[in-house]
Amino acid sequence: MKRIKTAVLAALALTVALGAAAADPIVLKVGASPVPHASILKSIVPALKAQGIDLQIVEFTDYVQPNLALANKELDANYFQHQPYLTDFNAQHGTTIVAAVNVHFEPLGLYPGKTKKLADLKKGATIAVPNDTTNEARSLLLLESAGLIKVNHDVGLKATVKDITSNPKNIQVKELEAAQVARSLPDVDLAVINGNYALDAGLSASKDALKAEAKDSLAAKTYANILAIRKGDESRPEIKALVKALNSPEVKKFIIDTYKGAVAPAF
Repeated sequence: MKRIKTAVLAALALTVALGAAAADPIVLKVGASPVPHASILKSIVPALKAQGIDLQIVEFTDYVQPNLALANKELDANYFQHQPYLTDFNAQHGTTIVAAVNVHFEPLGLYPGKTKKLADLKKGATIAVPNDTTNEARSLLLLESAGLIKVNHDVGLKATVKDITSNPKNIQVKELEAAQVARSLPDVDLAVINGNYALDAGLSASKDALKAEAKDSLAAKTYANILAIRKGDESRPEIKALVKALNSPEVKKFIIDTYKGAVAPAF
């Protein structure tokens, strides 16, 4: 009888413990751009829930607030940027945010606005590009690969319009905040749009772009989108679980099946 009573008490204790665990999951807040980042995160919510982690996705439509929120401990991680952008952000803001893992690559694309073909681009045409340091340089290099301009390569990822060394068509480069570039398409001849904002606008680098970065290029390695965390948080169990989930075979399949080349796995 005593053994039965002990077993019953132990079972009750386990039930209470499991109930408490189920009632109090570990909350993990991750900031993300809506597409494709938030969509990819949503695909791993069930897997993390099964591990007792409540993944809460906070969407942002700009490239500054997610890092500020992470640095201020309003978030546990964010997922929207590549390493060159993060390096530049840390240098400018004195933050100590680090990459936890590479997840995917979004090829930058040159999309038609008022002008539908590169061959029809007239002298004095206007091309919109994102104005943040690394993405503007990347955009100029894409315009160079399209044969429209030449850029001084000595300045690397800090290239701006001042570093254009040849511009035979006298192209007017219009610098805009990254989130605004896609919206400018009706008003410009062409636009270089970041992958996530292109997807948000219903555009695909593999289908709609007149020119796009190759998925097996150096850019694909340099500009892989990362999960970013505060330095020192690498050993947190819930962060490790998030990293593992984002580099899982299931996420790789999700990216390939969902985006069909517009977004590519970086692992």
